[in-house]
Amino acid sequence: MKKKINELIDKLELYPICLPINKKELENVVKVLFSKMFPICERKNRNHIEQELTHVYETLLDNISKIKDSTTSKSIIDNFFNKIPQIQEALYKDAHAFYHSDPAADSIEEVVLAYPGFFALAVYRIAHEFYKLEVPIIPRVFSEYAHAKVGIDIHPGAQIGESFFLDHGTGTVIGETTIIGNNVKIYQGVTLGALYVTKNLSKVKRHPTVEDNVVIYAGATILGGDTVIGHDSIIGGNVWLTRTVLPYTLVYYPVEMKIKTVKDFKEPINYVI
Repeated sequence: MKKKINELIDKLELYPICLPINKKELENVVKVLFSKMFPICERKNRNHIEQELTHVYETLLDNISKIKDSTTSKSIIDNFFNKIPQIQEALYKDAHAFYHSDPAADSIEEVVLAYPGFFALAVYRIAHEFYKLEVPIIPRVFSEYAHAKVGIDIHPGAQIGESFFLDHGTGTVIGETTIIGNNVKIYQGVTLGALYVTKNLSKVKRHPTVEDNVVIYAGATILGGDTVIGHDSIIGGNVWLTRTVLPYTLVYYPVEMKIKTVKDFKEPINYVI
């Protein structure tokens, strides 16, 4: 038995994955930052908040220092902490967009506490700052934490403007080089993806651009780095789109409806399970 176990260990060690960062610690960083930017349910004293943010700072420094030198790591975290008020301001604009766009939302507090799309967007805006600071791995750890929790996949490299409304959100995919303007509304199951995927396109814009005031309804798929959805356009549900549309365009599939009564309707197959 011992021999078999040692043989197995030798085989497993042939393909080690070196991941120096602590995934659980980084996920906790996201949770703490979210709760500090939106302290709806907790009114802790200043000393306690200071302790929590100090722990966040030290956790980030410890993890980033494993993949960057210590001087660069400290500069990155200082830059990020300076950006937190701007991230919070952007998220409050997003929260108001959710509240004013969704008749089912009774308050900003409800949006912050209960809307999966808002949570995914909050994590994205945190991850995006680290992406811009050229921190490897960690932005994806953040975004995949949100993806696993709420089923919304926003790559931290995407560029998303102000007052973004992501309703329901389940199954939505927003690719790395996507550019989204201001006041855009996207519903569940939308894909903003690449037209085709090969490794040599890693530094190329391969995801679409969505201009200001666009609405994209559920299940739409929009592909390609050269595809631009002009401002103030509406993309209907389940549309498949791989080319640019001009501003103020309505894109939809015509639906043919056949209505018949159940009277005298014969079942095509009569079966029993």
